[in-house]
Amino acid sequence: MSNMKIGIVGAGKIGGMLTRRLTKLGHRVAVANSHGPESLKNLAQETGATPVDVREAIRGKDIVIIAIPEKNIRDLPKDLFRDVSPTTVVVDTGNYYPKQRDGRIDEIEQGLPESRWVERQIGHSVVKAFNNMYAQHQMDLGKPKRDPNRIALPVAGDDPGAKAKVMQLLDDLGFDAVDGGSLDESWRQQPGTPVYTADLDAAGTRRVLREATRERSPEWRA
Repeated sequence: MSNMKIGIVGAGKIGGMLTRRLTKLGHRVAVANSHGPESLKNLAQETGATPVDVREAIRGKDIVIIAIPEKNIRDLPKDLFRDVSPTTVVVDTGNYYPKQRDGRIDEIEQGLPESRWVERQIGHSVVKAFNNMYAQHQMDLGKPKRDPNRIALPVAGDDPGAKAKVMQLLDDLGFDAVDGGSLDESWRQQPGTPVYTADLDAAGTRRVLREATRERSPEWRA
């Protein structure tokens, strides 16, 4: 994929990993977190990414990746995505961890898929990806095309074009991408489902997405 302007909101495990990997692929990466650009100086020096504030991270980008805790989505500026082009692809990497981190989010507890909730909070369509595999595995386990041991990750979303861009990005990172259906189907890759942290190949990923059940186990409910 040709070099793109990519904004990453969040510099924790997933955001930091994607900053490192996407800059190595030659993309122009701007990264932001809640502590401000000064706190990202070391990551910027390591990777060549540009540390910015959250508004600059999304301005004029081809792809924006949101990689912050679910509970912090509500802390983003309410108008953050107001002027973002509808053609900008926004990727949600998040997971809802009610007991472990996020506390209760009523709409998700009542059955709304996590990424559909995120979409409603930010007012921009999203693609769900990068959420079902440990960050360190995504850092280390990419393989060349057609490698028999290549791991696959699901990608869910409503816009086929946006989904295709994210699937191509995964391919460039060394993973097969499996179409996980619409955003309403993205519950199939949430925590507690068979694909979560399973590191399966494409055939295995498709199989367990089909086998997923909607009921959240007690571990993943508030």
